[in-house]
Amino acid sequence: MTMAMDAHRKGNDFDRILFLIAFGLACFTAVAWGQHQTEAPPALLWDGERQLDEGRSTLDERTLTAARAIFETCVHQDGKNSHCYYDLARADSYLVRVKESQNDKKAAERWLDSAIDNAKRFIVFNDRSAEAHALLADLYGSKIGFGGAFAAMRYGPKANAEDQLALQLDANNPRAYAVAGRKYLYSPKMFGGDLDKAIDAFRKATALDPHGDEAFVWLAIAYRKKGDETRAQVAIAEALRLNSRSVLAKRIQSGSVD
Repeated sequence: MTMAMDAHRKGNDFDRILFLIAFGLACFTAVAWGQHQTEAPPALLWDGERQLDEGRSTLDERTLTAARAIFETCVHQDGKNSHCYYDLARADSYLVRVKESQNDKKAAERWLDSAIDNAKRFIVFNDRSAEAHALLADLYGSKIGFGGAFAAMRYGPKANAEDQLALQLDANNPRAYAVAGRKYLYSPKMFGGDLDKAIDAFRKATALDPHGDEAFVWLAIAYRKKGDETRAQVAIAEALRLNSRSVLAKRIQSGSVD
């Protein structure tokens, strides 16, 4: 009798354990499903990254817009997904180039303002990202081209501060050196413009990231501006070797862009 009662009790205990396991799995599944409902599926984000890379190479507006729509959906579903804000800023920055190539200055500036806003949102979540601060520095530098002397006084110090912060966070950040190179390349001499320093900065960027095709494009632009066509062609050939789809590199190679 006692043995039968012990067996019955053990059976009940086993049933309770099974119930608790089943209940726990059910709760876990519910939580996981809730997360699935609020977070963008990884496969969708990978597709956004793929389209962003394609769009930044080809400067195709529809491709960039499609990528941007994915990242925008991501931040709408999860307002704390900082990575999607960063990708939004990058997509916006390439749409600026597209609109500039179409001579649509107003649309270009709207995309630029959007890029700045999204870069700032990313930094709210991650203020230790050298890459994000370098991107924001680049975007502030671009604002100068839309507003002349007044914009230079307003955004020049901001661009410098962000780039310096990027280098403080990561002294070997290639984007930060590329940003510094563009500053030296396009600033008037009275405001620190220096072609040799621009070349040095772009060379540093290519040394730190030998797979970054865009830095080689900028190095080619700087060499051409200096009158060194031989080195310019070497740099642009490397850019195209790394990314044969690069529209900007092809334009530089053909001489259609200075």
